[in-house]
Amino acid sequence: MIEIDLEEEKKAIAREYKELLRISYQTLTDDDKKLIRKAFDVAVDAHKDQRRKSGEAYIFHPIGVAKIVASEIGLGATSIAAALMHDVVEDTDVTIEDIEKIFNPKIAHLVEGLTKISQVKKDMNISMQAENFRKMLLTLNDDVRVILIKIADRLHNMQTMDSMPDYKQVKIASETLYIYAPLAHRLGLYNIKTKLEDLGLKYTEPDIYNEIVSKIRETKEEQDAYINLVSDVLKKSLSEEGVEYTMKGRPKSIYSIRRKMAAQNVTFDEVYDKFALRIIYKSNLHDEKFLAWKIYSVVTDHYRPSPSRLRDWISSPKSTGYEALHITVMGPKGRWVEIQVRSERMDEIAEKGYAAHYKYKNGANEESGLDVWLNLLKEALENSETNAVDFVEDFKMNLYAKEIFVFTPKGEIKSLPKGATSLDFAFSIHSEIGVKTRGTKVNGKLVPLNHELKSGDQIEIITSPNQKPTINWLDYVTTSRAKNKIRNVLNENTKKTAEEGRELLTRKLKHLKITLNESVINELVNFFKLKTSLDLFYRVGIGSIENQQLKDFAAQKNNSFINFFKNRIKRSPSSNQEEINKPELSNNYDMLVFGSENDKLDYKLSSCCNPIPGDDVFGFITINEGIKVHKRDCPNAITLQSNYAYRIMPAKWIDSSQQEFKALLKITGMDTLGLTNELTKVISNQMHVNIQSISLSGEAGMFNGQVAVIVNNNNILKKLIENIRKIDGVDKVTRVYTN
Repeated sequence: MIEIDLEEEKKAIAREYKELLRISYQTLTDDDKKLIRKAFDVAVDAHKDQRRKSGEAYIFHPIGVAKIVASEIGLGATSIAAALMHDVVEDTDVTIEDIEKIFNPKIAHLVEGLTKISQVKKDMNISMQAENFRKMLLTLNDDVRVILIKIADRLHNMQTMDSMPDYKQVKIASETLYIYAPLAHRLGLYNIKTKLEDLGLKYTEPDIYNEIVSKIRETKEEQDAYINLVSDVLKKSLSEEGVEYTMKGRPKSIYSIRRKMAAQNVTFDEVYDKFALRIIYKSNLHDEKFLAWKIYSVVTDHYRPSPSRLRDWISSPKSTGYEALHITVMGPKGRWVEIQVRSERMDEIAEKGYAAHYKYKNGANEESGLDVWLNLLKEALENSETNAVDFVEDFKMNLYAKEIFVFTPKGEIKSLPKGATSLDFAFSIHSEIGVKTRGTKVNGKLVPLNHELKSGDQIEIITSPNQKPTINWLDYVTTSRAKNKIRNVLNENTKKTAEEGRELLTRKLKHLKITLNESVINELVNFFKLKTSLDLFYRVGIGSIENQQLKDFAAQKNNSFINFFKNRIKRSPSSNQEEINKPELSNNYDMLVFGSENDKLDYKLSSCCNPIPGDDVFGFITINEGIKVHKRDCPNAITLQSNYAYRIMPAKWIDSSQQEFKALLKITGMDTLGLTNELTKVISNQMHVNIQSISLSGEAGMFNGQVAVIVNNNNILKKLIENIRKIDGVDKVTRVYTN
């Protein structure tokens, strides 16, 4: 047992408190310091008997969250005090009323918003996490600071979860990548977004994370020398032009390098723009734009720019408030380098997001991008009909979306997510214009309602008082605002039918000895592949769901197959969930087993990632198809682990009698004589692997080929890929997945 030196711990807590005051972004008055001290005393007293899993005093967590709130997000004394007390109501005897008496209603309100949401019943067949996210977002109706402090809380938890069991780390990291990192991005907290993404990768794909970290360390010296080579050339010219600036090299985040490796199917060494150069210049507000383009001129005097990769977010800032000029140039040794140009004001907004954005707002009349977004979010939250998972999915789509800039007929600029349609634009002007839209014109030409807009388009909306949305409109829009408004209008017309449908469904199920409750409704929605319970009741109401289909559902429900799995998950002790994911030391991974007792169960290999023996996998219990097996790095893994953690089954490969699996390899390189012969020799003669099919095509000295091979497990496949790479002329060998 670890002995704790309580005196030393008290000194450490005092040091952390002083550090909190020192690093605050805002200037703290004496009253502010008194307020923070009072909150600190309440938190220390409330948590005095609590310790974290790591053994350290619990108070270090609220102080850690408050430090992030104070320095990285840049909020003031009220938020720092709320961050210090964010867990006291849930974890101790202190009540919201106590906090209101000791402090004020505003702090009590923030702490109430931060108190964790009570757990939804475990047996409900909905995603608890999605429901919790939705409730969390509802707090935005009152104060965006609640979300900002929650993001700080999540960041500190991610930074300190090494002592947690593996399965919990994966679940928390998946939630972080699924919603918290995109939220931080949308609120302009780019530094925090990067930290959340990197930590998310550390726990969801630890091997890849560690490999990239070690490669970055290995190449650091070379990268620093290269950055200096570029910056030395620019420094001289910028100084001659009288520009006051600081310049720093910035490596790309581990997560963004991983994303590039996956998207472009390349290795670490083949990712070229692994770093950027940032030029931060001093300027008054009046000269900011002029100086940015002056710096652009200096940079392009020395290095050739790529016009297609120029990003001007100074003329048209992102809706997060982000402003900068991004120039990609061809640097020495034929390497692309991204150079980011920002004023000190722009840099503060990029680093602090919300807090700096309001510091520089100066009571401007025009609503800022962030205000507009918060208003849209509030409007979307008012639509309570949407299934929680669908709501979070829709909402998330609009968090990371790239932006386009379009114009109204009067020349006003509007930003929309990339992929938005002319009907989306109508709803972005006003919901009432959206629902009355009869036609749309883009650049003076009549276009369909689902016409995808491009930056620079000018759009005119033609309305009619008699126009009403139809169900097809949901396919014509991509933004959650438009979807929610269309659903609301459609729901008004369908609610009456749906109410009648629910009564009818209750009676029909009663005959089949099934009681209609929340769990059954969700099963029915999935069984009929619908989106919401409203869709279900409406279809019953109009008679499109027949009695025989309900009998089929009842038969499937009575099958104890899925219930067996659920009970088994409930029985699995958490300590064994850790052990199950550890691979055995064997080359023959050819049989899948599930749960802590290594059960051999029926399963299907998921077509979205096509796992083969030896791959790191997990089982997912579907409603209609039993267990589906996914790879840990499957594109859908983060969504499943975040939204449906209670339906995840640990799984691993073990030894058994040999089975064979098909793998498809894509091979590219230089066209050389006898290549097909060399390939077949390596695959069949050296490796004794059966070739199912082979196709090679050459053009202008390049060849592209696909080879389908039959292998026993992942180890053999890896060895085969290594050997093919050694063939003269072969450039790349990658495994491809077909749906």
